[in-house]
Amino acid sequence: MTPKKLKERKERILKLDKALKKLFPVAKIELSFSNPLELLVAVQLSAQSTDKQVNKITERLFKKYQTLEDYVHAGRTQKSINEFERDIFASGFYRNKTKNILAACKMIKTEFCGEVPKTIEEMLRLPGVARKTATVVLKEAYGVVAGITVDTHVIRFVQRYDLSDYKDAVWIEKDLMQLLPKKEWGHFTHRVIHYGRYLAPARTYDTTKDPLIKIYPKAAKRFRT
Repeated sequence: MTPKKLKERKERILKLDKALKKLFPVAKIELSFSNPLELLVAVQLSAQSTDKQVNKITERLFKKYQTLEDYVHAGRTQKSINEFERDIFASGFYRNKTKNILAACKMIKTEFCGEVPKTIEEMLRLPGVARKTATVVLKEAYGVVAGITVDTHVIRFVQRYDLSDYKDAVWIEKDLMQLLPKKEWGHFTHRVIHYGRYLAPARTYDTTKDPLIKIYPKAAKRFRT
């Protein structure tokens, strides 16, 4: 990113973030959970699924699997693994998610004294956990801001509003961390997700009702990027 682009994008993202604050002043995670382990499971289930669908699954799942040991036990036999797969089937990619969730729980028991890790380095060691999952869990479970969560909503937002030259989530996060003050890192993603869900979907919509378009008019024509 050139110094000129950096300056322009910093000015733009601060205006956008200010507008997002007004639109969604209490934007927060919409996954249901009551402890760090449940959050980790829910976030892993949310890949290629919706929060609404995941919440339906976890409403039953968290009653059935209440402790770390319950998940560890589920990974001990093929019969219990198959049962877990059925329990999360509706989330999609259930075999891979089952493999990762149960392996992560085993590692949490054997290597992290039964507690979901509290650092980004340790989180990234867990099976199925990349930076997106790690930053969400750390922020929502422990209040630890280790970066900016970049999901599909954020990627689309960044491209529509010309905030990065990249399409890869890792590089987009690096750019956003340059553009936004650290105090905003933990809130920005929730605001953008709400924006994408409730105001500006990927499909064509009425941009005249979107106050962010006034900040960057070119975004009016960039629905799919």
